[in-house]
Amino acid sequence: MKSIHIKRIVLGLLLTLLSGYLLVSYGAMPVFWRVFEHRHPAFEQEVKHAFTKLGIPGDPINIAFIGSEEDLHKALISSHWFPADPITLRSSARIVADSVMHRAYDDAPVSDLFVWGRKQDVAFEQPVGGDPRQRHHVRFWRSEQVDERGRPLWLGAATFDTKAGLSHLTGQVTHHIDADVDRERDKLVGDLQKYDGVHVDWTDPFQDAKKGKNGGGDPYFTDGRLPVLAIDK
Repeated sequence: MKSIHIKRIVLGLLLTLLSGYLLVSYGAMPVFWRVFEHRHPAFEQEVKHAFTKLGIPGDPINIAFIGSEEDLHKALISSHWFPADPITLRSSARIVADSVMHRAYDDAPVSDLFVWGRKQDVAFEQPVGGDPRQRHHVRFWRSEQVDERGRPLWLGAATFDTKAGLSHLTGQVTHHIDADVDRERDKLVGDLQKYDGVHVDWTDPFQDAKKGKNGGGDPYFTDGRLPVLAIDK
């Protein structure tokens, strides 16, 4: 009887060790390394918002991507997002005319916002309806810092344009955004995850303020979480 009891104790210890091994190796460690991977040095700069040219706080940063510019472009284009045209006299005239005439402009320009003292490096959009008054869009700014694999961090601000109008703060012609910026963030995350190899981890909390106004005076609200996307290679 004593021998059977000892065997049961030994078996119990072995099962406990095996369970611990499986939990650490296949549960905790993959999560740890993913979180560790996304502690990009550029996050130390504590950037939470984009700013207008006048220094007015603009759209909140609500998405991040770790990878090359080629990776970012491929992921967005494969998800049926269009690169926005640069702002020129011609593109500015066209977006006004196409909005009035209800004509499609899939790659219409977006206004400039600034992070790290410079305007967005890339901007993408997805049209809604038959003209550029409503659209999904996102701006991305590339960090100068890279991680241990040589990859930059891209901070993004994704919002949905509901209509064209006048800025509540400056009176200039602009687009007004949907207040629920999390809905636009989540849509973009879902689209990007369709690209092969993209995974996402969440920084929670990221934004300190859960409510605010953008550079056009439009109110917005958020749960404060930041998705950090990267491509497994």
